[in-house]
Formats: sequence, C-alpha cells, structure tokens
Amino acid sequence: MADTKQDRTAAKLARRIDAFAKRHGGAEGQLAYIGQAGTRIVLVGSDGGWGDLVAPTMDVAALAAEKAGLTLHEEFDGEFAAKVTTGPYEWNRMAGIQLGGGAGH
Repeated sequence: MADTKQDRTAAKLARRIDAFAKRHGGAEGQLAYIGQAGTRIVLVGSDGGWGDLVAPTMDVAALAAEKAGLTLHEEFDGEFAAKVTTGPYEWNRMAGIQLGGGAGH
C-alpha cells in the first residue's frame, strides 16, 4: 500500500491523539465536520481534560482515530459530554460568547 499524503497526515494526527491519551489517562472522541476547514477531532480524556485537533477531511480524521485506537461517539451529548471537566476559564469564555463578546469583554 502506497504511503500517501493522507496516510502521513493521519499518522501524525494519530500520534497527537496518542500523546493526549497518555497525558489524560486514556481518551475518547467524536468527529465533527466543520465545513471547508475540515473535520474536528474532539478528544475527552479519562480525567475530564479535553482538546481538539483538525483534520483536512472526514476520511483523514476517521483514519487517524482508527490508527490511534480512539473510541468514537456519534454525538457529543449525554454520558460522553458529562465526562468533560470545565473550570473558570471555560465558564468565563462561554459566558462571554453568550453575551456577544469573547474572553475579557
């Protein structure tokens, strides 16, 4: 099988997923199409920490998740969303967005 640019990109993302999982005692994820920007790989660690990566396409995101052995969820809701730990930074940022401004507004 030829080593394509998609394969290399997926392998790079898989390494980043693995690093996140190691820092957070494991991880689960969800793929979200974000238009021309690509696909967001939302990561939730076993410790409640979270982060995300962006892949150029849904296929690359799915391949990266597969290479990393990431358990994927169809939706970011219910039990999966409840695993996320948020702190003051996140709450302030969310409040700013809801009120029409960003952090510090």
